[in-house]
Amino acid sequence: MMLRRGLTVFVGAILALLLSLGMALLPVPYVALGPGPTVNTLGSRDGHEIVTITGTPTSKSKGHLNLTTVSVSPDLNLGNALVGWLDGSVAVVPREVVYPAGESRQQVNQENAQAFKDSQTSAETAALRELGYPVKVTVSKVAPGSPSTGKLAVGDVLTSVDDTVVTSGTKLRALLATKQPTQVVKIGYRRGAVAGTASVTLARGDGDGRPLLKIETKDEQPHPFQVSFDLDKIGGPSAGLMFALAVIDKVKPEDLTGGKFIAGTGEIDDDGNVGAIGGIAQKMVAARRAGATTFLVPADNCLEAVGATPDGLELARVQTLDEALTALTEIRAGRHPRGC
Repeated sequence: MMLRRGLTVFVGAILALLLSLGMALLPVPYVALGPGPTVNTLGSRDGHEIVTITGTPTSKSKGHLNLTTVSVSPDLNLGNALVGWLDGSVAVVPREVVYPAGESRQQVNQENAQAFKDSQTSAETAALRELGYPVKVTVSKVAPGSPSTGKLAVGDVLTSVDDTVVTSGTKLRALLATKQPTQVVKIGYRRGAVAGTASVTLARGDGDGRPLLKIETKDEQPHPFQVSFDLDKIGGPSAGLMFALAVIDKVKPEDLTGGKFIAGTGEIDDDGNVGAIGGIAQKMVAARRAGATTFLVPADNCLEAVGATPDGLELARVQTLDEALTALTEIRAGRHPRGC
């Protein structure tokens, strides 16, 4: 009797163990976000400079300007998810947060790869603007019957709309979007060396009714050197800020880092505005593990960042590229930058 009872308990324990193991291997609709690789944008990878400037003298820095990333574990089972939930450096989130419904993993990866390339373009534009090479919005075509005919001409550089400065084609379209069709707007322009203004009655766009000048423009940013980026296997737009700072650091003779290990994140647009990103907690952990002592945080991520800052990491709040450069000035001087 005792032997039979012991055997029953033993068999029951084995079955419970197998059941638990089976449940632990069940797939769950979650992904895990963890600290990813961090790369010094002032350095090299696989023997290639991350940011290369040709056509002008460049400087070397003793410090770091590291971009930060998030690693994604997409195929979780219940056991993986439980381990992630218990790890303070990992966030377990619904799969749709990373892979929206209706999009395959391959599609999302392609979109992230394109966003990464776009971030480099915006970083270059913002950095060049900071270095004294503004974007010129040039008229490339005046449509037949356009209200701009006789007032604007091919080759004109558009400088303002109702006295608000035009810094890019995107800004021009945004300014016009605040107007109404048939409204008269004052367009500032430069034709060769001569500045002028033209009063143009906005046309109504076919179909959507948008207010239009009925011209085509192109963005030009003449500069006497070339900028190239050499980094792959990273996705998303969040490296933009650190790329822009790297370009400026290499072109300017002074070491913007002051020999310090600085990391950060943030999407950047052509005008140098720094936008919020995802995975701020995981990126800060990655930065601190790599040795960073200061982390540049997009202003809109500050609330989240304050509650997840690793020990030994100081936060610097940045909303624009100018604010990031101001933070670097404070760090070089041994002062505390503006925090969150």
